[in-house]
Formats: sequence, structure tokens, C-alpha cells
Amino acid sequence: MKKYALTNPLCNLLDKAKEDFTREDLLKVIEEKQIETIRFHYTALDGKLKELRIPLPDRKNAEIVLTEGERVDGSSLFKGLVDTGLSDLYVVPVYKSAFLNPFNNTSLDFVCRYVTADGELAPFTPDNILHKAAQLFKKNTGIELHALGELEFYLLFNPENNMYFPPKQQGYHASGPYLKSGKILSDMLRIITQIAGQVKYAHSEVGFIEKIVSANPEIDGRMGEQLEIEFLSTPIEEAADNIVIAKWLIRNIAYQNGILATFAPKIEEGYAGSGMHFHLKLIKDGKSVMVDEKGDLTIHSKKLIGGLLGFADSLTAFGNTVPSSYLRLVPNMEAPTQFFWSDANRKAMVRVPLGWSKTSNLAELVNPGEKSVPMKIDSMQTIELRVPDGSANVHQLVAGIAMAAEYGFTHSEESLKLTEKLYFKGKTKEENQDVEFPSLSTTCAESADILEKKRDLYEREDIFPASVIDYSINQLRAENDRDMHKNISELYGKGKIVEKKRIMHKDIHKH
Repeated sequence: MKKYALTNPLCNLLDKAKEDFTREDLLKVIEEKQIETIRFHYTALDGKLKELRIPLPDRKNAEIVLTEGERVDGSSLFKGLVDTGLSDLYVVPVYKSAFLNPFNNTSLDFVCRYVTADGELAPFTPDNILHKAAQLFKKNTGIELHALGELEFYLLFNPENNMYFPPKQQGYHASGPYLKSGKILSDMLRIITQIAGQVKYAHSEVGFIEKIVSANPEIDGRMGEQLEIEFLSTPIEEAADNIVIAKWLIRNIAYQNGILATFAPKIEEGYAGSGMHFHLKLIKDGKSVMVDEKGDLTIHSKKLIGGLLGFADSLTAFGNTVPSSYLRLVPNMEAPTQFFWSDANRKAMVRVPLGWSKTSNLAELVNPGEKSVPMKIDSMQTIELRVPDGSANVHQLVAGIAMAAEYGFTHSEESLKLTEKLYFKGKTKEENQDVEFPSLSTTCAESADILEKKRDLYEREDIFPASVIDYSINQLRAENDRDMHKNISELYGKGKIVEKKRIMHKDIHKH
């Protein structure tokens, strides 16, 4: 196996791919690296990565932990969902997820799966709901669903000087000295790549806020710089794990530098909000089936689009879970407010981005002397869902996306009609006057109502337990935002600004 600087150090040490890690391999790592602690990580009901530290006094202890996992209190991790009388769960390490903790070189870390007292995957946990959804899609279509996430976030810090500020809403792909957090972004990129191994790129995003004024002392007076880290396509279970791990790493790296990282959907009026777009890819027999030989979308891709459009209004229940989500989904901010799909329009709920489908080997165009044999690369075309944001419960959201995709395939006539009907044909609204596109939810309360009406779409085949759907509905309604836009519209001047900031800044650390 070839070794590269950003390859997972464990792959270099063991000279094998992470998918081939065994218990004996990991025991070898523990001995050679003088590992003192194993740390288990798992995603709880709040969408955040949790941690259990297990000391390793001897080899036998390490063998037991790697074989059997450990015990955790499910009623605390899934408060309101699991009865305290039946609360114990096992957390069992996924060997291929192993990584050396970047913040403690004596710790070997793992992502875990939840297992019940009967030795079965716990049916109500986010990771296992996604596992069931992924298996259902593959069983009913013969195709694997892959995904990649675009993780947008703000770094909030105290400015060292007042030089080289980018103009408002013009921070996209800025470089130093206009980019203030370039070194920290490089650290994030290096560490996330070594651990997740599937990062595409990182860059500064549109938003740059010179000074935040807030009643929240944690962010008041700070400068805000928006960044993005985008992943490469992987099977959907791995894609969800990668996002949750990356958020944990970003927060920790920022904290070590005295900086606050937030994935909040919106933190300042008039400035770009932070989304968490997902790109989807269909793989059959190891090859993409997104486009045909001419580079046009296949019927598979159109079924996928139709499935997403059909589930659009209910997916916000998992992907947009706080009131400030619906201050991001407003007109004129490159965020969707209606569900339609388009080849290019960034206001579309579902977008077909450039994917090198009708052209390739572009380096020959700008390097006339290039004489190498052209590369043969599998199609990189994806379908992008642009609605979700950083408040999403990632595993539940991706499970919902998988259910939408499966429905698109198993109800192909219905989904293809929807794909044809909700296509944004031109580049401007005037070119689409003959079509009235449905609107997305505008509050958590609306999303809850729609999820309740469409819950059967998620509960079928026992993928989402009824208790999880009930919990999601109750959490959304607890935000009490049904009249949010009406209440804001009745305010004027400073009162309106204060209320919007209250809504935006109360969920700085949600998920």
C-alpha cells in the first residue's frame, strides 16, 4: 500500500486499507504506539458526538473492550425516547473507523454502533436507522446510494487588526491576507483528511462579518468568517459519520485556538447563512449510473430527483430543526424557498451541478504540450440537495434521503411525473411563469405538521420507529415558532433586529 502524508496514520502503520483492519491489527497499534486509552464515540439523540474513555492497563483488557464494546445509559443519551427501566445499551467499535486522537497521542478512538441487550442493532438510534434505510434502498433497487456533505460554518474570533477586510458578502474563495483563518482551516483540512480520508477541498465562503452585536456574551463583539469543507462521495452510512466527526474536530480545533466554531443556520441578518448541502450518487457494480454515454441524466437519476421532490416538505423535519433555519430559507440569499430542480440555479431545492459529464481531460486544453494518455475516470456527476443546514440530525436526515430515493425508484411512474413537472426550465422566473412551484416549510411547526401527515413514508418497512417520529414532531413543536414570521413582521426598527438576533443566537451550538 502506497503511503501519503494525509493517509490515515494507522493505514500507513499497518500497511493496509482501513476496511481490512482486524482486532489483532488494533492490538498491534496499541502496543507499538503505547496507547493508554481507548475512546468510543457515538452519536446521540442531540446529533452530537459523545465520548467514553476506557483505560488500558493490559492486553487482556484491550481485547475484551475491542471484542465486546462497553455499556452506556441509553436513557441519558436518548432522553425522552428510551424508558429508564430498559435503558442499558452496548456501544461496539467499528474497526475501520479507528483513528489516533489528534488531541491526545496516547488515545486510540473509534466510532461505535449501538447494540441492544439481545445482541441486535438498536432500532431507534440514528446510526442504525440509517443502516436500515441504506439496506432497504440497496435491496429494492440493486444500487448503492453514496453521498457527500458540504459543511459550512462560521469561525468567530476577536480580530487582531483592522486590515484587509473583504467587502460584504464577497468572501467566497478569499485568500490571505483577506482570509484571516487560513492556518486554522489548513489544520482542520489536514486532521479531518487523515481521520475521515474522504475530503475534497476547503475554502472560505461568502460570509464575512466585521463585528457581531449580540445579547449572547459568547459571540458578542466577535468577527465572523464563513468557511466550507466538502467531502468526497462515500456510502451514505460513512458519509453521515464523516460529517459528525468533522463537526467534532472543527469545534475542538477552533477551541484550542481560542475561537468559536458554529454551524448555526443564520447568525446575522443580511449575511450568508450556513447550509449543509448533500450531493448524492448512484453506484451499481462499482460504477456510477448517473449519466449515459452522452452525458445526459439517466432515468435512475430522474427517479432519484423525483423521490427527493416528493419528500421535500417533510425532510426539513430532520434537516432544518431550529427556528433560525427558516430565517436562512428566504428569498435572494441563494437558499431554496420552493421545491423544484434545475441544472444550474442555486435557488433550486435540487440542483444538478457541473459533473464533467460532457467533457473531460480539461488539462489538455490549457496545457497544449501535454502528451499523456487521457485518464479514464468514473462519472463524477452528483445530484445536490440544498435545503439542509447545520441544525440537522445528520444520520436521521440521510436516512430520510435514502427513504426518499427508495420511494423514487419503487414508485417510478409517480416520481418521474414529479421530475418532469417541477423542472426549472430557464434561468429566470419569467421563463417559468407557466409553473407554480410548491413552497417549502417556513417554520419548525409547519415541518412538524407535514412530518405527521407523511410519517408513513418513513415508518414503512420499520425503518423509522414511530417513537422517533413522535419525538421529532414534539421537538419541532416545542420551538413554538408557528407565528414567528408574523410576529417579526409586526415589529419595527431596533425591535425587529433584536428579535431576529434572539432567534438566531439562541441555537449557536444546536447539533
